[in-house]
Amino acid sequence: MISILIPTYNYDVTSLVTDLHFQASKEVEEFEIIVMEDGKTSLTHANGSIGKLSHCQHMILEQNIGRSAIRNKLASTAKYDHLLFMDCDAQVCKPNYINTYLKFCKEECVVIGGTAYDPNETNPDYSLRLKYGRKRESISAIERGSNRHIQNFATFNFLISKSLFAQVQFDETIKGYGHEDTLFGHQLHELGIRFIHIDNPLIHKGLDTNSIYLKKTEEATINLLKLYQTGRYPFLQNESKLLQAYIKLNNMGLTNWIHMLHSLLQKWIATQLCSPHPSLQLYDLYKLMMLCKMSAIK
Repeated sequence: MISILIPTYNYDVTSLVTDLHFQASKEVEEFEIIVMEDGKTSLTHANGSIGKLSHCQHMILEQNIGRSAIRNKLASTAKYDHLLFMDCDAQVCKPNYINTYLKFCKEECVVIGGTAYDPNETNPDYSLRLKYGRKRESISAIERGSNRHIQNFATFNFLISKSLFAQVQFDETIKGYGHEDTLFGHQLHELGIRFIHIDNPLIHKGLDTNSIYLKKTEEATINLLKLYQTGRYPFLQNESKLLQAYIKLNNMGLTNWIHMLHSLLQKWIATQLCSPHPSLQLYDLYKLMMLCKMSAIK
């Protein structure tokens, strides 16, 4: 009935799989949990115990194939008609998490459960990731459903019919970090598929420190510009407010000026964003400056 698919890289998923296995075993006979390691790491051995659980597979890829390719490979490996994808750094927080998704396993659908953050987590080393996640990601199903932007699709926690996935799949030509989920969501909408938003979140546990999250932000922002500049994804300018702002500045001939401003303020902004109380408005400005910098030095 349902295939639970978890791509992982250098992360201990034994607790997550144990919780999922416990719930699924109570609710349904036909299920499987497949954990696929994107290359061997120091935690590969620790995850080996997963294969000893009934209905569970622990697969190890010899080489790292990337975020898109591993999800496509998981889908092709799955044997059931509905695929429940989640990131490896998730934690189950509802006793009826699996049962809630099972209710949708009788139809073709795309169901997005949402993301939550531990309310007890206050470590200032994660302040930027926590503030962004709580303000921009951890929103109710009603809020997600009322916002028509494709950005509301995320790979962190979603159910999809295998038949629908076969029509889309993740674009394996995308290089670098970020936005494969944006393109996947757009393709689904192009097929006329409506997302069902529900309040069935997983807690995002694998938090990046402020400095690492800033680095990943830079990588994702650069990747967004590269994808747009290929000309293959013209829709991005309609779905990304960040890209819209950049295009407006570029048309006004202001990107070089913003690049110079970035050079002057980069260290100060980075320091503020890594502080215990970062500003999301400043974070947005930082990303815009990154786009202007890449445009100026190409």
